[in-house]
Amino acid sequence: MRRSIKEKRISSLIGYLKNENDGYASLREPADCFEKKMLLRSLMNVRWPGAAPEEYIKEQDAFLKEELAAKGIVAVPDIPAVSDEYPCTGIKNADRMSIWQGDITGLAADGMVNAANSQMLGCFVPCHGCIDNAIHSAAGIQLRNECAEIMERQGREEPVGRAKITKGYNLPAKYVLHTVGPTVGLNVTEKQKEELRSCYISCLILAEKEGLKTLAFCCISTGEFHFPNKLAAQIAVDAVDRYLTRSKLERVIFNVFKDEDLNLYRKLMQ
Repeated sequence: MRRSIKEKRISSLIGYLKNENDGYASLREPADCFEKKMLLRSLMNVRWPGAAPEEYIKEQDAFLKEELAAKGIVAVPDIPAVSDEYPCTGIKNADRMSIWQGDITGLAADGMVNAANSQMLGCFVPCHGCIDNAIHSAAGIQLRNECAEIMERQGREEPVGRAKITKGYNLPAKYVLHTVGPTVGLNVTEKQKEELRSCYISCLILAEKEGLKTLAFCCISTGEFHFPNKLAAQIAVDAVDRYLTRSKLERVIFNVFKDEDLNLYRKLMQ
């Protein structure tokens, strides 16, 4: 059976990444196209920051743009504002806030927020389900390389509650804002509440400073960092609503993936 152009492209990208590391010599390429894509994503996930030939970047970008087109792009104007969905809401800036359930890597906002770790290099676990992995996988290896440059200049781990900005590369968002949320143990402390609030405020300030008009937030710290979802949503909505009162940002989107988070944000807005 003749292989499609996409399969040939995937095989070429796998071949390049395998050749970067002698330890991958015995790694067999699957026959199934979906499994090929999973292998490619895994190799991208574990790749250490470093330059790549223009030929690889060109092929990678073409592949990722094809994947994005197949997935579909959602434009911010197509997402209703909270005020449209809940006309009787008590949220002050409901006309500039939205709730959207879906894959944030398909959202064409000016900026999307990534829940990063303190190394800020993306997730190195192959095909992990975290937002950090999803964003880096969809953006391409250039995103990790830019993050590595930022961290090298900084010379230390990224503090909790701050924010950094990079290009979006193959994402539909122009920029990615990276923030490290608090990691919760048995109980949430007052300090951790303020740290999470700081994540949202830092991203909003940075977005406005860089001239962004629309910004999409993921549910920071609620996954691998175990911040309680309900409390996290309350902090997020309150922080954003208060900030928008004195801001020129046009729209902030609360992106949720799980039904649990969707229901929590809907209740808060109602």
